[in-house]
Amino acid sequence: MAWYDVTRPMREGMAVYPGDMEPAFRQEDRGKYLLSDLRMSTHSGTHVDAPSHYIRGAASVDMIPPENLIGRCRVIEVPGKGSAIDTPGNVSIGAERVLFKTWYSGEETFLEDYPGLSPGCAAALARAGAKCIGIDSPSIEPFSGDGTVHRTLLGRGIAVVEFLDLSPVGPGDYWMVALPLRLEGLDGSPCRVLLGDPWKV
Repeated sequence: MAWYDVTRPMREGMAVYPGDMEPAFRQEDRGKYLLSDLRMSTHSGTHVDAPSHYIRGAASVDMIPPENLIGRCRVIEVPGKGSAIDTPGNVSIGAERVLFKTWYSGEETFLEDYPGLSPGCAAALARAGAKCIGIDSPSIEPFSGDGTVHRTLLGRGIAVVEFLDLSPVGPGDYWMVALPLRLEGLDGSPCRVLLGDPWKV
């Protein structure tokens, strides 16, 4: 199986959602070893949103079932440069994990016209039985969104993965592994996301 890393490198100066903490690292040489301090948001870089991110009292990131984040997924390429992704016609109940590849993959600055799901698209994916929805932009819903998309997905227990870089892969079916840190009681976590292509060895 060929593996593709679709995680954005975590670095100082990387794009963050307005108001979020910018990642900062400090490395200390202690003679026999190096030790680094990390300062970042639970939503820095490629990350997973937990239901508690938008719904008070809901499950935290350490409570997301692993099977939501590990298994077959479908990468859907969205053409054009619109900011709202409407209901895709090729999402079926068999696509439990769906990743949207847009023009934003590879973009390294924050742009307010980034693409996100429309409320109708989020509702359709929830009805189709999705377990995980991911996107390569900073948020699953457009900058002008009111949280409806997040609440629709997270309220159904659907894991949300944001700020992927899907540049290395084309549309199609893959095996996905997305592993957030086990941060007890928190609303999200940076994560490493790998896509395996079983047809390429």
